[in-house]
Amino acid sequence: MMSDLGQAVTFAASLYRERAYIAYNGHLRRDPLALLQLGRGRDPYRLYERIRRDGPLASTYGDDWVSVSHRVCGAVLRDRRFGTHPDDGTGAASSELSFLGMNPPDHTRLRRLATPAFSPKAVASYTGRIESTISALLDKATAAGRFDLVSEFAAPLPIAVITDLLGVPDSDSAAFARYGALIGSALGGIRSLRHAAQLAASEAPLQQLFEGIFELRRREPRDDIVSTLVAAPEDQIKPAEMVPMCLLLLVAGFETTVNLIGNSVLALLRHPEQWHALCADPETMAPKAVEETLRYDPPVQLTSRFALQPVELEGKPIAKGESVTTLIGGANRDPEAYERPATFDISRDSEVGNLSFSSGIHYCIGQPLARLEATMALRTLAERMPALSLAGPVRQRSSSVIRGPLSLPVRAR
Repeated sequence: MMSDLGQAVTFAASLYRERAYIAYNGHLRRDPLALLQLGRGRDPYRLYERIRRDGPLASTYGDDWVSVSHRVCGAVLRDRRFGTHPDDGTGAASSELSFLGMNPPDHTRLRRLATPAFSPKAVASYTGRIESTISALLDKATAAGRFDLVSEFAAPLPIAVITDLLGVPDSDSAAFARYGALIGSALGGIRSLRHAAQLAASEAPLQQLFEGIFELRRREPRDDIVSTLVAAPEDQIKPAEMVPMCLLLLVAGFETTVNLIGNSVLALLRHPEQWHALCADPETMAPKAVEETLRYDPPVQLTSRFALQPVELEGKPIAKGESVTTLIGGANRDPEAYERPATFDISRDSEVGNLSFSSGIHYCIGQPLARLEATMALRTLAERMPALSLAGPVRQRSSSVIRGPLSLPVRAR
């Protein structure tokens, strides 16, 4: 009991010390990263433009660096001299989310094992499940007339798909959805003692759920990711790496897609002429609307890379261990890369790709599935609900990392 109390006190002290540090650097020093964290859930794009005035690479309060330049962010994400965690000589990753927080060679080993599940052939095979799930969700929404696009459509869709892809039985999918959402809520940092307690309390039951599925798929293998993992030798994946791998795929498969769909519909309905353009030709314009949303309002707003060796970038020395935060949301609106960058236009044809799924060796392996789900969702919404409109205030996520609506009330007719 005293040990638990001591740990709680220590954590609370560190949490409030960090908050005070951020507040000091944001309010008094006007540091860009601190201001982003102080403005969680608000529109970050004005701040990105303010950062842009400081040049392609700006310093931050932690003696680190930040960029909203598409050119610089793309270069850092592709540069093997940068990694997802500092090189302290141990090879240990800074993230529990499997290879997302690893550098080579461990990143390469685990990524290679997960990649086949997201090949073009594999992703195409999910079309039927996506289509039937969308149809069932919209049948229910049409009957209701007014519904929350996030909780009743955008969220259930990717959960149904990713749990099926993993090999999670239908009886366990609701529990996995609940835990996946909780873990995903921590991607932007732990917000409070209550939040920390919820995360701690989820660890044991989540471990038990996964262990149960591992045992099931050892007895009854199927064509799914868990069956692949439990059959793989230890030189490909160690037992302790299996739960983090599945957790990464669960969270990434959910968070990216639900926010991509939510951001797409919100942008379209706030720009009625773009919604009408989609409804006039859903087959052609749905994939273009997804790409424009990825550029205009991406689900993941930033990611950081650490220098694994001394690097010179934009004429500035980056010491080993220092980080460069690539502000993807700002880079995707870089006027040096895009014409009319602040304009949402689904007819846009750009030769410059967006950075919403990162770049280089950490380019998101699940992006073909996220794009397919979002495209099919928008196309079917436009075909079945051309009179779709906003029906109440939108509630945004409170995070500077993950951007998307928590609640998006709409009217179907």
